[in-house]
Amino acid sequence: MAERRERRSQQERSAETSTRLLEAAIDLLHDRGISRMPTPEIAAYAGVSRGALTHHFSSREDLVTSAIARMLGHVTEDLHRFAEDINARGGSSDEIVDYLWKIMSDRLFYVTMEYLPEARHNGDFRASLVPVVKGFHSGLDAIWMALATSRGTDPDRTRTVMNASMCMIRGMIAQTVLRDDPAYFAELLDFWKEQARQHFPDKPAKVAGRRPKGKAA
Repeated sequence: MAERRERRSQQERSAETSTRLLEAAIDLLHDRGISRMPTPEIAAYAGVSRGALTHHFSSREDLVTSAIARMLGHVTEDLHRFAEDINARGGSSDEIVDYLWKIMSDRLFYVTMEYLPEARHNGDFRASLVPVVKGFHSGLDAIWMALATSRGTDPDRTRTVMNASMCMIRGMIAQTVLRDDPAYFAELLDFWKEQARQHFPDKPAKVAGRRPKGKAA
């Protein structure tokens, strides 16, 4: 029994070290960028030895990929929870746009901007990230499809609104690097919410071709 407890304790310590390294990698990726985070600094930031780092991760690329996967995995779980909430109570495109702006501007997209250039030039790195990013997109799709179901809107049209919304939000967040102007971005968000809102009727669609009484053809 004592041996099993010790083995379990070692596993717990190993998991804690791995978590500290993953969190350190994301912090440094956000604060310094991928080119300014050598493995000795990641280890020092995490408070572990370089040997511990190489024991858990074969390379800096392996560590960074794992850290990004962990971050996006948590975000994807939140996306699916939000989709379940919309399924349960309904929702609005305004609410979704606000939610996506919040999660994307809370470090997520800034971290993305740091690793995208590396993914562009490093095929192995890009290939390792594609499944993770697809998982994130599945969470986005779940949210918008929940809204499409509750409002009776066309799924393909809804996905177009979803993709346009993400392009809008990504572009806005990229602009925040050089423009600190909350009122400007709030105005843009309000404008986009007005555009997206037009694609979602207040109530589920009814029989096609039916005209309200008193309306001209």
